[in-house]
Amino acid sequence: MKDTRTRAVITGIAGYLPDYILTNEELSRMVDTNDEWIMSRVGIRERHILKEEGKATSDMAVEAVKSLFEKTGTKPEEVDLLVWCGVSHDMVFPATANIISDKLGVKNAFSFDINAGCSSFIYALVTMASFIETGRCRKIVLVGAEKLTMYVDYTDRSTCPLFGDGAAAALIEPTSEDLGFVDSITRSDGAGCKHLHLPAGGSQLPASMETILRRQHYIVQDGQAVFKAAVSKMADTTMELMQRNNLSSDDVAWLVPHQANLRIICATGNRMGLPKEKVMVNIDRFGNTSSATIPLCLWDYESKLKKGDNLVISAFGAGFTWGAIYLKWAYNGVRDLSKGLTGGL
Repeated sequence: MKDTRTRAVITGIAGYLPDYILTNEELSRMVDTNDEWIMSRVGIRERHILKEEGKATSDMAVEAVKSLFEKTGTKPEEVDLLVWCGVSHDMVFPATANIISDKLGVKNAFSFDINAGCSSFIYALVTMASFIETGRCRKIVLVGAEKLTMYVDYTDRSTCPLFGDGAAAALIEPTSEDLGFVDSITRSDGAGCKHLHLPAGGSQLPASMETILRRQHYIVQDGQAVFKAAVSKMADTTMELMQRNNLSSDDVAWLVPHQANLRIICATGNRMGLPKEKVMVNIDRFGNTSSATIPLCLWDYESKLKKGDNLVISAFGAGFTWGAIYLKWAYNGVRDLSKGLTGGL
């Protein structure tokens, strides 16, 4: 019997990157590091930085969503739900999604934020699929956007080369075809909090002159602990997802991994038995943009994607949080409005 369940599909993707590019060469003039040291450890050559005064995470998100609207022919009033996922919110409250909606003129939707560290896009995509599958929503805008560099200590050579800024937005809609969201695994372990966190600025340690002087408003990371956990959790989860869906390495068209560290990405791909040609990588050009890395990969590689491609998306982030998603891509290449809802359908 044909499966006629409603599924959630990504029907468009768009991205935005700030103009300013911070290279390893420039970074080496700010802190004791060099291109060889950074490339050998994390595989990052450059990253985009939002430097314009007064510009926030929401401003990058708005640019990505505007491109998405233009690309897909979507009007702001058609959106049922808009969700921002990430860690670098504009303000503690209101929700950054509320601010984005206001700037875009999205008036008929409800909106909220999801924060699961670098796993935010995976957690959010799983949640959005439920809204689509139950019929609660028909057009959802999911945007991963980060001004993560505002939390970067440029005197700490172990963390300052890692992070960049950027945004990407996905349009999620229903389909009855054998496409879109198929399965997922999402997990967390709060014991990992101590290894990757931002110490001050919350209710546990409110901002004060002392927290500023102690430089407690910057990212703190135990690199070895995070690396070890990320390699294990990302690889184990992707393999579990493949096994329970009877997927072989030949069945997978693309691995879409969170772009935190090239060695973690390669370890996950190797565990899956995938050649490097099937693994999306842009960490060398974009750095770690947290919640934005996965949608930025989809945007970056969009022209290479084909309708029906099996994608495995995998991430690991602060919390610790991690997970993997199996989905079938919904259209060929760059979305083409002349071919209906999505190019190639």
